[in-house]
Amino acid sequence: MSEFFDPYNADRPLMLKCSCGRDHSPADHHAEVAADAAAATLRARSETAEFEAYSQEFIEATLVKALFPQDQERRNFLRAVGKKTAMAAIASVLPVASLQAMAQEKGPLEKPNLKIGFIPITCATPLIMAHPLGFYSKQGLNVEVTKTAGWALIRDKMINKEYDASHFLSPMPLAISMGLGANTTPMNVATIQNVNGQAITLSLKHKDNRDPKNWKGFKFGVPFDYSMHNFLLRYYLAENGLNPDTDVQIRVIPPAEMVANLRAGNIDGFLGPDPFNQRAVFDEVGFIHMLTKDLWNGHPCCAFGTSTEFIQKNPNTFAALFRAVLTAAAMARLPGNRELIAKVISPTQYLNQPEAVISQVLTGKFADGLGKIQNVPDRADFDPMPWQSLAVWMLTQMKRWGYIKGNVDYKQIAEKVFLITDARKHMKDLGQTAPPGGNYIKHKIMGKEFDAAKPEEYLKTFAIHKMG
Repeated sequence: MSEFFDPYNADRPLMLKCSCGRDHSPADHHAEVAADAAAATLRARSETAEFEAYSQEFIEATLVKALFPQDQERRNFLRAVGKKTAMAAIASVLPVASLQAMAQEKGPLEKPNLKIGFIPITCATPLIMAHPLGFYSKQGLNVEVTKTAGWALIRDKMINKEYDASHFLSPMPLAISMGLGANTTPMNVATIQNVNGQAITLSLKHKDNRDPKNWKGFKFGVPFDYSMHNFLLRYYLAENGLNPDTDVQIRVIPPAEMVANLRAGNIDGFLGPDPFNQRAVFDEVGFIHMLTKDLWNGHPCCAFGTSTEFIQKNPNTFAALFRAVLTAAAMARLPGNRELIAKVISPTQYLNQPEAVISQVLTGKFADGLGKIQNVPDRADFDPMPWQSLAVWMLTQMKRWGYIKGNVDYKQIAEKVFLITDARKHMKDLGQTAPPGGNYIKHKIMGKEFDAAKPEEYLKTFAIHKMG
């Protein structure tokens, strides 16, 4: 090291001035730069690489990054709860080891670049959140999730093969497979996207008219003919003595237009998907008359599926999609994750709704529009099991209200369209626990038990129907 002595202080060596302007030697400069670089590398590894590397912590990393896109915000979060605690909470619901093993074992993807359609509603939570959280990427898929205006457009784009897979209303694949309202195109339900998660919302002018027996002449909105919304609204009205085809008007309205139609007075209410029930409360134009879970707790709403042809041509790709969506559903099921998920799916490219609205829906702690705060943790849930008994019930309602004419082979159609055996297999592969037993279970709707083994007997119990 080169050095001189300060003439005014003979005991103190004077360092050779470095070109960087600091009072140290060039050699020391290089040493400090190397030390700084090493320290920066260590910091980067602890703060960045661990959260962005495509490795064991990839999914946890993407979640944290999606929730807290700003570096400082992310660091503050990790300091507040601790990295170990945060990662443990996330890893507890994500089968990281199983996903890694499958990444090594799975067959080559026939079609890695995919387009998936969705309607911007909370029913699509697993399908949507799988995108920003990297669940598709983890399976080697490059997925474009495409916001779509309405259900008829979803149907048409699937039939025309513009979408590879899609968010469906759970009765839609049954209807399309049977050629109801469209050309016959075999479709399959891979998973149920959500259960519950709907409500009957009424205009504020009806706050003092809560008895459905007094609703004759009302105009209601539903998102599509082949929807649980339509079938549940019809069921509820009929159980209260109203014929849904003659005593009220039921109009098909895209979900995103329901609140505007309520505000304009074009409808008296709607049975629709969230977040629009909560959005009506948020905008002070409506109130939540009843959650659909109070009609049928655990009822299905939306589904994830694709065409039978796509599955046959792309079995490995379909399996990868199945795993990604099931992984997201497992995470969405845990109540402790709901507020975080609300942050992920509320932005413009997904639901485009205030985070407070989405959080109220997912956590079940919500304002009802009648001046009360309700606490219903299972207002929305994400049980992915595509029970074939659900398909049979939907078919009974299609026949009840005249959408299907003649005899129906309920069991054959249900087993062809709802892929519960595949769901069980992929859940097992992911280390998830699938319910034991067969593919049919009993359900209770407004106090009446439904046995899928006796669909025709069930239909005969209804006084109000449109069967020919």
